[in-house]
Amino acid sequence: MSPQLLFWIPAILRLVLCLAGAGVIAFFFGPIVGLVVAVLGVGAMMVTHLHYLFRLSSWLDDSGQSRLPDGWGAWTDVYARLYRMRRDDEKNQAELAEWLARFRQAMSLLPDGVVIMDDVLFLEWCNPAAQQHLGLKLERDKGMRVTNLIRNPAFIDYIILGRYEQPLTLALHERKLIVQIIPFENRRQILVTHDATESERIDMMRRDFVANASHELRTPLTVINGFLEIALAQPKLDPETRTAHLTLMTEQGQRMQNLIDDMLTLTRLESIDYPLRSEVVRVRPLLEGIAEEARALSAGKHDITLEVSGPDLKGNIDELRSAFTNLVTNAVRYTPPSGRIMLRWESDEKGAHFSVQDTGIGISPEHISRLTERFYRVDKSRSRETQGTGLGLAIVRHVLLRHRAVLDIQSVPDHGSTFTVHFPASQTIEDFVQAK
Repeated sequence: MSPQLLFWIPAILRLVLCLAGAGVIAFFFGPIVGLVVAVLGVGAMMVTHLHYLFRLSSWLDDSGQSRLPDGWGAWTDVYARLYRMRRDDEKNQAELAEWLARFRQAMSLLPDGVVIMDDVLFLEWCNPAAQQHLGLKLERDKGMRVTNLIRNPAFIDYIILGRYEQPLTLALHERKLIVQIIPFENRRQILVTHDATESERIDMMRRDFVANASHELRTPLTVINGFLEIALAQPKLDPETRTAHLTLMTEQGQRMQNLIDDMLTLTRLESIDYPLRSEVVRVRPLLEGIAEEARALSAGKHDITLEVSGPDLKGNIDELRSAFTNLVTNAVRYTPPSGRIMLRWESDEKGAHFSVQDTGIGISPEHISRLTERFYRVDKSRSRETQGTGLGLAIVRHVLLRHRAVLDIQSVPDHGSTFTVHFPASQTIEDFVQAK
């Protein structure tokens, strides 16, 4: 049966019953009485419907707080339908709120910034990444025009031109951002920001590395090619001059070999296909050997001492020897004759610590944060005199990363430096027994 019939048949039956009752009364008590009863009955029905209509109106005005009233007759079905609609609406609202919360949570975890704006660029919502990239604050800036919040000429021109097919590269708040506006719906736009600062830094480091490596290789090659040209042009050079030239070419060839070896070492350390081969590293004999090599390099020009009172380590002995040797060799190279170099291996509740303290030329504070960069030199001319490749501390940094250690540098110009490697307790071997 159709909904229309289900509504009208009971209503007509109630009206017929009311009129039939009035007719019976008119038969027994006369037509006037019957008419009055009929009018009263129809009026009562109208008053009832108006009462339920008023209650429905009151409920609609405050449907969230008021209880849905009980119905009578046709109103029973009306209220039942309204109750189902209200229940379905509450369920849909709960689902919508849940999906909205999930959406905002997902957007909040994105590394890229997302800003939702209306068609006239008023801010409606943004995620934390966008707040960090653009200097926004949702609680403060919501409802404000984005062009008033991001006062950058390039961004303003991008908005005015409206060429949103191509992204905009923007320098903002010491970041390099890639910005693009994506229209969606009829009255909404999305502003997406991608922080390219790190990738730009990596690209710059790669360009600098190629440039520096080319420069470092060009110098010895120039020397070798120059002497070879002299040898070809003057085949009857005296033996003393020829020997001097061959000695210099050998030194420059060895310099290139050292540079290539260090570059290959760095590449190997950075490779994910080169996992750390952990073993027991006996620290005392390792450091004693490094100290002897340092004394040989110093040729008696420095006072080099060693103190060992810490545990053995878990790690790769070849990598650790390379890192420790680099630190000690640098101390020898940059400490004037008659200076002191102190090597210490000790431990505490935080872990084990290897320090190289010297009384050398020291390092200015502005250079310390960049010392572990490839080819970075505080004094380029002095570094070439000491035959350094500029990759030693970069190798140290990568070795320590693989061993979960950190490097701390303290230095005072003209007074000396202290390079300290801190190993976590998890890298030490507790059953260390101090020898000697």
